[in-house]
Amino acid sequence: MRITSLMLSILVSAATVGVVHAADVTGAGSSFAAPVFAKWADAYKAKSGVGLNYQSIGSGAGIKQISEKTVDFGASDKPLSPQDLEAKGLTQFPAIMGGVVPVLNIKGIAAGQIKLTGDVLANIYLGKIKQWNDPALVALNPSLKDIDENITVVRRADGSGTTFIFTNYLSKVSADWKTKVGSDTTVAWPEGVAGKGNAGVASYVQRINGSIGYVEYAYAKQNKLSYTQLQNRDGAYVLPDDTTFQAAAAYADWAKAPAFGEVLTNEPGKNSWPITGATFVLLQKKADKPAQSKEVFKYFDWSFKNGGALAAQLDYVPMPANVVKLIQASWKTEVKDAATGKAVW
Repeated sequence: MRITSLMLSILVSAATVGVVHAADVTGAGSSFAAPVFAKWADAYKAKSGVGLNYQSIGSGAGIKQISEKTVDFGASDKPLSPQDLEAKGLTQFPAIMGGVVPVLNIKGIAAGQIKLTGDVLANIYLGKIKQWNDPALVALNPSLKDIDENITVVRRADGSGTTFIFTNYLSKVSADWKTKVGSDTTVAWPEGVAGKGNAGVASYVQRINGSIGYVEYAYAKQNKLSYTQLQNRDGAYVLPDDTTFQAAAAYADWAKAPAFGEVLTNEPGKNSWPITGATFVLLQKKADKPAQSKEVFKYFDWSFKNGGALAAQLDYVPMPANVVKLIQASWKTEVKDAATGKAVW
């Protein structure tokens, strides 16, 4: 199913009942997690009658909207620090894991044919490598020696958790990138054209010959984009899929991560995909609308228990059962009715 169809299904659900029902859940943020949130929402709506009105507008906007209390939950691919959570009165938990992949558009090059190292990828985005037949690329991919074509770099225009995951990885594998650009949801890009959301980046890459971008894996598959192999921390070249995302996710130690703030890029393991990440759900700790906060928990409780197979269909990695127990324990202590002080869950 295409992304547009997934998002349309949410709109159709809302349209069916006219104005969004009072019990429906509202959320905003991560476009990385939007496909799986939509798939879960369709199934949950059929089971419970409660819909999800989710705006896929990027992690930065999701953090802003939950901070301003205009949605029931925000979603960000960049975990907030304990200090930021405290300052904003928020709590967070991880909801799903998946992979960010480099995608390209070179005539005659199919998905998985091109090999990249982290350093070469960083140098492309730094503007040091400007053509596809650059010696550094040809050394990895002899088939590129006759591709005398300029490289067009495509990046995100909006505050993006996908950008955080991508630039966090580049900062770990390239000292030059770490010093000159760094990692965040928005950075001072040395060059490139900008697309809004994963869909915007995918659209540019589809239309520009010689382009390279980065998107969540589901967007690459559903838009039939050519993704690359990538050398991981152990030196092995791996392809992106649910098994390599899961291999990287296996190294996460959620129990020891303050406020669940685990970042999964450049993990060890010969089968690990190096640009793996998670999406974090953000809620107000003092709930002005406790009934709505409880509906958020019901939606994710159902999704954790029943949504694993649906997530796997889109090549996401569900949270392990032992981690779900940690998450649900946090629900009982972290979010309380602002008026009574009683736990919402």
